[in-house]
Amino acid sequence: MLTIYDWFGYDLPIEQRYHLIKAAGFNGVMLWWSEGFGRGDYRRGPEFVRNAGLFIENIHTPIQNQNDLWLDNQDGEALTSCYLQCVDDCAQWNIPTMVVHLPEDTYSPNLLGLERIRRIAEKAERLDVNVALENLKNFNNLSFILARVDSPRIGFCYDCGHHYRYYPEMDLLSMYGSRMMAMHLHDNYGEAMHRLPFDGTVDWPMAMRNVASAGYTGATAIEAMNWDYLALSAEGFLKKAFECGQRLDGLRNGL
Repeated sequence: MLTIYDWFGYDLPIEQRYHLIKAAGFNGVMLWWSEGFGRGDYRRGPEFVRNAGLFIENIHTPIQNQNDLWLDNQDGEALTSCYLQCVDDCAQWNIPTMVVHLPEDTYSPNLLGLERIRRIAEKAERLDVNVALENLKNFNNLSFILARVDSPRIGFCYDCGHHYRYYPEMDLLSMYGSRMMAMHLHDNYGEAMHRLPFDGTVDWPMAMRNVASAGYTGATAIEAMNWDYLALSAEGFLKKAFECGQRLDGLRNGL
């Protein structure tokens, strides 16, 4: 199964976006879940996705205020409320998983933040929603929470591009692969991230062997952006993304 991040670039009507994704060969999408970045009425997304014949693998919760989660103020409570609402939204629209950014490591973990994650976990358990914490420049915060929140609904979103950009010396999949609930695949080249796989420096044969060894059974999920591909049409970009996904699937299956 191949999926792609739905807000991959281009100024497209939302319904057309999903029909193009389906026409390119993808089975499903990961939804950006806020009005940020020009998304507009994101709550219409699930309807349009399913009308196009695609499934929804997960939503990505808002990231603009991700560092507020540890703060003892109204901003921290507001972000917690946002994530709790995202759990409700997943249950309402029958979406299995939400992806969350923890604060970056310049913000030290604390007991207040831990208590907030536990509140989110309790609601997620009650509503059968997975909460996948993504690796960024946040290893200390990620490891702090995963070591202390032993919930079947709190797990790991493995972002391969972030891994090899920020912590290439760490074997994140050996540490947390058993708790994988989502995956983001994109490439790096110098300062550029979110390139299409095979257009950067990630060792994809090794990366996909590690994913396979972790036992993860979810979709092969592309999280590339068109930032370095502005000469391509949306159709051309999706065609290349789908071909990359097929190659990654082959590597994942030992081909």
